[in-house]
Amino acid sequence: MKIIIKTPEELDLMRKAGKIVGNALKLVEKQIYVGQTSNNLCKIVEDYIISQGATPSFKGYSGFPFAICASKNDEIVHGFCDDVPLKNGDIISIDVGAKYKGFHSDAARTFAVGSVSDEVKRLIEVTEQSFFEGLQGIKEGCKLGNISSRIQRFVERNGFTIVREMAGHGVGKDLHEDPIIPNYGSFNAGPVLKEGMVIAVEPMVNMGSRDVALLDNDWTLVTQDGKPASHYENTVIILKEGIEILTN
Repeated sequence: MKIIIKTPEELDLMRKAGKIVGNALKLVEKQIYVGQTSNNLCKIVEDYIISQGATPSFKGYSGFPFAICASKNDEIVHGFCDDVPLKNGDIISIDVGAKYKGFHSDAARTFAVGSVSDEVKRLIEVTEQSFFEGLQGIKEGCKLGNISSRIQRFVERNGFTIVREMAGHGVGKDLHEDPIIPNYGSFNAGPVLKEGMVIAVEPMVNMGSRDVALLDNDWTLVTQDGKPASHYENTVIILKEGIEILTN
């Protein structure tokens, strides 16, 4: 495992990349409505990222064909964009990455389309809150497992399940760097967090069983039972006394 500590100059570039990603997701949020398509959302995000002097991190990454991942309903992550209009009651996770002057940032949000059930609303809220629960008290000197175990405990206490086949990751010159950050695990386990580490923490939460399946496109992960899934992610810097979220 090779964990790369970023210099102050590199962190400034990552802050810029993070701001671009955060603003792209705010743009998307205003464009979520019944009848909208994920292909159109993809174009909005790609145009915005390019207008900011950055490039979409995902497009062409290991052959991935889109600038965003757009995962609907039972799709957990890596959903493909299409021209199918969003329906009332759908949920859609939008995952965005931007590369600015050689450095990546990565974040995701799950949005409700029109009116969704109270339980689906709760799924989205618990997924988001689990991110913040995971990072409570995190600072230099903590173990990585503290994040993972806090996320798992919070999600399971609320009656949902954690996807174990996918994880968060380090971010920097490469979109995916060490360390891998599972959303489950043991407190006080794993590598020690150090000032200047940059990580993407991303809970992926299922309403039903945690069992998953891979679609024929070899990218999109779905719930095996067909129940909805939710995804929430931010890129964060580890500081001496706490964290800094880059993609808010």
